[in-house]
Amino acid sequence: MNSEEIIAKAREYSINEENDIFRSQVEALIGENDLDELNDRFYTDLEFGTGGLRGVIGGGYNRMNSFIVRRTTQGLANYINKAVGKKNGSVVIAYDSRHYSDLFALEAARVLCGNSIRTFLFTGLRPTPELSFAVRLLKATAGIVVTASHNPAEYNGYKVYWSDGAQIVAPNDTAIINEVRNVNGTPHAMDRDEAIARGLLRMIDREVDDAFVAMVKGCSLRPELMLKHGRDFKVVYTPLHGSGAMPVERSLREMGVDVIFVPQQKDPDGAFPTVEKPNPEEPPAMRLALELAGKTGADLVMGTDPDADRLGIAAPDGGGFTLITGNQLGALLADYILSSRTERGTMPRNPVLIKTIVTTELQRLIAQSYGAACIDTLTGFKYIGEKIREFESRADGPSYVVGGEESYGYLVNTQVRDKDAVSAAAMAVEMALYHRLEGRTLFDQLNLLWQRHGYFQETQINKYFEGQSGLRTMQSLMERLRTAPPGSIAGIRVVCIKDFRDHITRCLPEGKTEKDITLPSSNVIQFLLEDDSIITARPSGTEPKIKFYASCRSRPNTPQERARREVGTRVDSISDALNKLIAGA
Repeated sequence: MNSEEIIAKAREYSINEENDIFRSQVEALIGENDLDELNDRFYTDLEFGTGGLRGVIGGGYNRMNSFIVRRTTQGLANYINKAVGKKNGSVVIAYDSRHYSDLFALEAARVLCGNSIRTFLFTGLRPTPELSFAVRLLKATAGIVVTASHNPAEYNGYKVYWSDGAQIVAPNDTAIINEVRNVNGTPHAMDRDEAIARGLLRMIDREVDDAFVAMVKGCSLRPELMLKHGRDFKVVYTPLHGSGAMPVERSLREMGVDVIFVPQQKDPDGAFPTVEKPNPEEPPAMRLALELAGKTGADLVMGTDPDADRLGIAAPDGGGFTLITGNQLGALLADYILSSRTERGTMPRNPVLIKTIVTTELQRLIAQSYGAACIDTLTGFKYIGEKIREFESRADGPSYVVGGEESYGYLVNTQVRDKDAVSAAAMAVEMALYHRLEGRTLFDQLNLLWQRHGYFQETQINKYFEGQSGLRTMQSLMERLRTAPPGSIAGIRVVCIKDFRDHITRCLPEGKTEKDITLPSSNVIQFLLEDDSIITARPSGTEPKIKFYASCRSRPNTPQERARREVGTRVDSISDALNKLIAGA
C-alpha cells in the first residue's frame, strides 16, 4: 500500500470514527505524516474471525476501537435478525477490566438496540463464564464478552457466543464473518437512555450473579466437607486486577472457605500495573500471591486472568510452594471428579472427558481407568462446548463429566459452555482439602497418578512473528513443516504425521497415507515419535505467533527419580531441536 492509499484510508476512518479519543490519534498521525505508524494501523483491517476480535487498542482499521466494535456488532445484528427474525433476537453483553471494555460493551449494546434487538448489559465487569451462563439463563440468541483474556494491557477483544452459551462455531461463525465484512459506513447506535426507555436495553447484575454463584456451589461433590473443614483451609487468591474477585470470593465464602486476597491485585485495573502479562500461566504473574502464601501459611494459591476463564494454582511442596501446570491441574481435577463420582455412585451413563489435541495424554489414561471415554477436539474451548451440545442432542448420547485444555482452561459443569475458572477454583479448593484430610498433598496425588500411568512432562515454545513480513515468515514455516517434514526430531524418529488442515495421517514406516481425521480443518501439524513423544505446531488464533507443544512420557511403574531424569532429558533435547528449527525459519 503506497503513502497516498494509507493517508486516504486514515482520513476515511477519521470521518467514520465518532469517538474523539480514537479519531484524534489518527488525525495527529496524519498531521505528523507518520507513515510507518499509519501503515501499521491501516495496512489491513482487524478481522472478525472464528475467535472474534482481538487487537491493540487505538485508532485505525487495524486496531480495537469504537468504530470497529460498532461495525462488528452491526454484522452480528444483521445475522441475528436474519436467523430469528427482526424483534425476536436478544443478546447478553459482559466485559472485563481492560481499558475501554465498558465503552466497547455500551457501543455494542447501542448498535444492537438500534437494530431492534433486546439487549442485556451487565452494570459492571463480569467474568466470561458468567456471560456464557447468562446466555443460557436468559435464553438469549447470542452473547458478547469484551475481553482480550490474558493478553498484555494494550490489547482488547470481542468474543461472540450463540444461544447454547458456547462460542460460535460452524455454520454460524462463517455466516457472521460474512455479514461483518459486508457492513459499510458507520452503523446507527441508539442512545442509551432511549434504549432503556423503549425496553430494548436492560441492565442486569444481582439476579444473574445469584444464579451463577448457586450453580458454582452446586458443582461441589462433597459440600459437607467444605462446610465442616473449610474455615481451617487457607486460600490465597489473586484476580490479577480482573473480574474474578467477586464471584470467586463469594462462592467460596458461601461454601465455607475464606479467601485471602493479594491486596495489590484485588481491584480491577486495565493497566495491570503489577504484572507484565495478567496470565496465571506466567510464573511472574503469581509472584505476589506466592509471597503472601509464604507469609500466611496458606494451603493453596490461586490466580485467575482478567476475564476469569483461566485458573492457575500452586500448592505446598517440601516446605515451599510450587506452581502446578495446566496439564497437571487438569489431570488432578479429572482424577478427583471421576473418582468421587465413582465412589459416590453418581457417575452418569457413558461418561466422557473431553480434551484438546495438545492436552496431555495422561488425562486419557485417567479417564479410561474409571471407565470413562476420552474425546479429543481441536484447540479452542468452543469445540468442547460444541461437543457437549452434540451429546445433549442424542437421546442415548455420552454424558460430559469434565474437560479442559492445557492452557489453564477447565470446565467442571455443563451450565457454562466455555472455560470456567470460577467453578474450577471452587473444585480445586475442595479437591485440595479432600486430599489434605486424606493425608496427601496435591503433589503426592500427582506422584500416584504418574506411578500408575507413567510420568508425563510437557513444554511449550512460542515464536512471535510481528507485522506483514512476520506473517509471511509464519506461513512459510508452517508450509515447510507440511511439505518437507523432519524425519526425526532430537534424534528420535518420526513415525506418524497428522495434518489437521488436510485431514490426513501419514504413517512413515509403512509409507501409508489415510484421510482419517474427522475434526474440522485447522492449520495444525502433529508429529508422533517412536518413543511416544508428541510434538504439535499450531499458529495462535489470537496472537501473531506459532505455538510448539511437546509432550514426553515414561513407562508406568518406572521409579520416579529415573522417570523424571529420562523424560526431562528428552524434553530438553526436543526443545533445543525445535528452537533450531524455528531459528531457520
